[in-house]
Amino acid sequence: MMLKGKVEEIGAYETMKKIHELGFHSVEVSQIPMTTENVKEIKQASDDFGIDITAITAPLEPMMPGQIQENLRDDYDKIIADCKALNCNFIRIGMLPFSIMGDKEQILEFIDRAENTAKRLTEEGIKLYYHTHHIEFQRFDGKFLLDIMKENTSQLGFELDVHWIHRAGVDPVSFIKQYKDRVSLIHLKDYRIGNLDVTEEDLKDMGNFFNKFVNLIEFAEVGGEGNLNMPAIMEASLEAGAKYFLIEQDDTYGRDPFDCLYDSAENLRKMGYADWF
Repeated sequence: MMLKGKVEEIGAYETMKKIHELGFHSVEVSQIPMTTENVKEIKQASDDFGIDITAITAPLEPMMPGQIQENLRDDYDKIIADCKALNCNFIRIGMLPFSIMGDKEQILEFIDRAENTAKRLTEEGIKLYYHTHHIEFQRFDGKFLLDIMKENTSQLGFELDVHWIHRAGVDPVSFIKQYKDRVSLIHLKDYRIGNLDVTEEDLKDMGNFFNKFVNLIEFAEVGGEGNLNMPAIMEASLEAGAKYFLIEQDDTYGRDPFDCLYDSAENLRKMGYADWF
């Protein structure tokens, strides 16, 4: 996802080549149009550079009613064909449809459809995963929505995103352990407090000031200026059965995303994970 601009600029093959040069051997494809050309280039780069296409992304259904978007409900055979062409074993749902967020009953109906699709995909040797944000930590009758989703499924996996878990006010280390054997995929995404840039105009309008004050949370390069205990998170994830750790940074704040990935990789190497690259 963080390299979608690079794919538009230099193409999927050259983007993958740069990923290889940075030392990565696994990628997750998200928000990249799965055109014939892009799938072909991703496959060629995967073969040429020894990069595993760990997961591709597809919504279960359009994110909003009437939206035209490739999805598992309407384009199942095409998505399966792409997945198999890339020797990929995971399809991930990026988030809940916008139109059902906050509605417990509609969400549970959605998750039931996802579970049925997950069962269908197992016949193809593919696992279906759901990527989490903070909204799944809303409580219903004292329970996190995400826990309710887990209790009502058995085949659906969960790609836990440690930044969003922390943003929800939950400890990623202890929470990940509760999802043992349901979390082959983990999103490593760090969390920092940005700089409060206050102007004279802000001081004249407390609404502007407090809007800046309460929105200081940023996405950070892994293990750099971020505040999360990444070694503890990674060890907890391994204990829970995680096999792939995908670095993602939703916003790079003007930095080149390749530079951000370089820093994240270097930080992880310094933490003792050099043999993972």
